[in-house]
Order: sequence, then structure tokens, then C-alpha cells
Amino acid sequence: MFLLASIIILSYLVGSIPTSIIVSKLSHGIDIRNYGSGNAGGTNVMRVLGWKHGLFVIVLDVLKGAIAVIVIARLHRGAIPFENATPFDDFTLVQIIAGISAVVGHIWTVFAGFKGGKGIATAMGMLLMIVTVDMLVAVGVFIIVVSISRYVSLASIIGAIAVPLTLIIRENIFHVDVPGYSTLLPFIIFVSLLVIFTHRKNVVRLLNGSESKVSFSKKKKNSVI
Repeated sequence: MFLLASIIILSYLVGSIPTSIIVSKLSHGIDIRNYGSGNAGGTNVMRVLGWKHGLFVIVLDVLKGAIAVIVIARLHRGAIPFENATPFDDFTLVQIIAGISAVVGHIWTVFAGFKGGKGIATAMGMLLMIVTVDMLVAVGVFIIVVSISRYVSLASIIGAIAVPLTLIIRENIFHVDVPGYSTLLPFIIFVSLLVIFTHRKNVVRLLNGSESKVSFSKKKKNSVI
């Protein structure tokens, strides 16, 4: 039990690293939470500091989820301290637990008053390691939607919906034998709903037309000071 608890705590702490706050302070000497939407996430960094800084933060956040799944989860040794009722082997189950812990850490970071980002990038890093094909489809959907609409929040929500939808289509229409499908699907739906929940304010702004669009053009030097 101690080892599993350590994996959960370590994954949460890695997920809690406030990359957007660190990058904004090191690059421009500002606290990103005082600008734009006030959210400590890659999308807000992209709006305020430009797409290069935003993309850098997003990549770092993706790595947090991936590290939890492929590095921290490997600290697990032996059997898990409870009955594994899932179709997954013990290690895969530990990977899922570690990944969720990292996402929770990103959303409710201990290093920034439990107010972090929306979890989409960290969840992406976790899911890329677990449901690679479905996540690659979702990433493609995200790129298409954000390219057309310029709304990162809308692309994130549609991308989150695309993951379980792709899983359902692959299993039931194309008859691909997805290992652990019956257990994996509820888990993916839970993660997707969590990501959508963290975007609830964005949904309101999208509906009333006040949501900010992201620009891929170069920011003016004094745009944030």
C-alpha cells in the first residue's frame, strides 16, 4: 500500500508543477494568472505571450501525464494491495491510477493554491500512453477545430469527446478487439467529462460570444506589460 501511495503522491506532484506560471515568470517576469483569462494553462499563455510560449507549455504539460504513466508507474513492484477486478494487468491499472493523479495535480496544483490549468494537455499525455490510436485521432480533431475556429477551448472539448467516441466506433463498427474495452470506456468517459467540466466557464463564454480566439501571429513586444 505504501508503494502505491507513493506513486500516487509523486504523480500528483509532477502533475502539480505549474509550468505556465514558471514559463511566464522566466520569459516575461509576469504571473500569467493576472492576464488573459487568468487560467494557469497553456492556452492562456498562447493568448497572452504568443503561440511559441503556449506550445512550449502545452508540451511540458503533456510530458507530465506521460512521465506519470511511463516512469513513475514503473516504481510499482509486486501485486497491488487490493483485488484487481478489471481486465487490465496490475501494471496497466497502476499506470491509469498514476495518470489520473497527474491530471488531478495539474487541475488542483498544490504549488499554486490548488488552482491550476484545465487538465487537457496532461490528460493527453496520459491517454497517449494508454489509448494511443484514439488519442492520435483526437489530436487530429483538435488541430482541425482550432485551425478553423481559433477557439482552443472548443477544440479541447471536441477533442475530449472524440476520444471515447473513437473508441466506441473502433470496437463496435470496425470490430477492432480493444483490450479491456468494457473497463477502458467508462474510464475514458470519466476523464473526458472531467476535462469538459474544467472548461465549463469556456462553454458559457462560447455560448455568449465572449470567448477569446487564439492568434498564431507574432505578439507585439509590449503586449503584456
